[in-house]
Amino acid sequence: MSPRISPFRVAASAVALCGLLAGCAGTNAAGSGPDGGDNRFISGDGNVTEYKPSGRKSVQDVTGERLDGTAFKLSELKGKVVVVNFWASWCAPCRGEAPSLEQVHTENKAKGVDFVGVNFKDSKPNAQAFERKFKVTYPSLFDADGQVTLAFREVPPSAIPSTLVLDRQGRVAARVIGATTYSKLSPLVAKVVAEQ
Repeated sequence: MSPRISPFRVAASAVALCGLLAGCAGTNAAGSGPDGGDNRFISGDGNVTEYKPSGRKSVQDVTGERLDGTAFKLSELKGKVVVVNFWASWCAPCRGEAPSLEQVHTENKAKGVDFVGVNFKDSKPNAQAFERKFKVTYPSLFDADGQVTLAFREVPPSAIPSTLVLDRQGRVAARVIGATTYSKLSPLVAKVVAEQ
C-alpha cells in the first residue's frame, strides 16, 4: 500500500517547481530547454542574502544520486562548509558562472570546503557534457524530477542558477539568487570558513 500524499504538499511542490522553471528557461545551442523549447532567460538579479547564525535554516535531509550514479547524502558533509549550486545545461547564465564556481572550489577545497551541484530538470548526457566542457571537478546531483531541489524549500533557491553557502552545521549561511561571480562568491565562502 503506497503512502498517501496530501493535496497541499503536491500543490506546494508544483508551485515551487514552476517558480524554479520561471527562474531560468535559458537558451541552448541545441534548443533543448526543460520543455524542449528555445526559451528566454528570466533570472534572479544576483542578489545576495546572508543569514545570522541564530536565523539559519538546516537542510541536512538532502539525498540524491550523483551524475555518475553514486548515492549522496548531504549529512555526510556535516562539519564542512558546503557550497550548493543549482544549475542546468540549458541555462545560459549557468554557463557564464561555471568558471567562477570552479575557481572558488579549487581555491577552497584544501580549507575543508566542498562544492555540490544540483542539476535541475536536465538530461544526464547534456549535464555530463556541460561538466566536461567547463572542466567542473566537483560532483553534481541529478535532479530530473526536482525532488532534490524541493528538499531546500526552507531557503529555496528560487531561480536557476542559484547558489547556497552552508555552514559547518549544515545551515544556509548565504544565498545568491541568479548567476554568481568570483568576486561575489569568494568573500561569502571566506566569511563562513572563518566562523568558529
